[in-house]
Amino acid sequence: MDSFRTDTSAEIASVAARLVVDEGLEYAAAKRRAARQLGLPPSRTPWPDNQAVEEAVREHIAIFCSDTQPVELRALRELALAWMERLAAFRPHLCGAVWHGTATRHSDIYVQLYCDDQKSAEWALLDQRVEYHPGTAASDAQGDPVEALTLRLRCEALGQWVLLHLLVLDHDALRGALRPDAQGRRPRGDAQEVRALLAADAGSQRAPA
Repeated sequence: MDSFRTDTSAEIASVAARLVVDEGLEYAAAKRRAARQLGLPPSRTPWPDNQAVEEAVREHIAIFCSDTQPVELRALRELALAWMERLAAFRPHLCGAVWHGTATRHSDIYVQLYCDDQKSAEWALLDQRVEYHPGTAASDAQGDPVEALTLRLRCEALGQWVLLHLLVLDHDALRGALRPDAQGRRPRGDAQEVRALLAADAGSQRAPA
């Protein structure tokens, strides 16, 4: 039984990874659809955790799109950085797949804003005449819904439109948000850290084989 559960969980993670990479689904939605495609009942399904899905995502990228994904990731990071600089007053931190390096052209960008007044970010977008859609999105910490301002942006490097979700959080939440995640990684990074990632990527691409 344990072997069956382990194999089933791994199969879900593999199918979910394909949906994440090829369609840009978030992990929770990808796992649910993967289970449906495999004909598994939700009540008795041995769900993989997000770490298992992320490992499967990285494996899928390495096998099927190692030549295109780095270019797509860089384009998304550059677009994210441009908006982080534009919204620097709100202590922006990049998170999600674009921060962790698993994003493709199908991925949305998630940037957390830490505001003294949670309406101030919305007012800033209005002042800049930026169109946005207010709503909610899951934070990447506890998964609780938070206020989100979603922008539809043109990414010229990819030749397509991309969604940027600005997650509006209280300023006091920033200290706890910088604690390492379960894998010991920084779960998000500020503009300086995103610039460092872009510089490191550029250096590795110039390095001789």
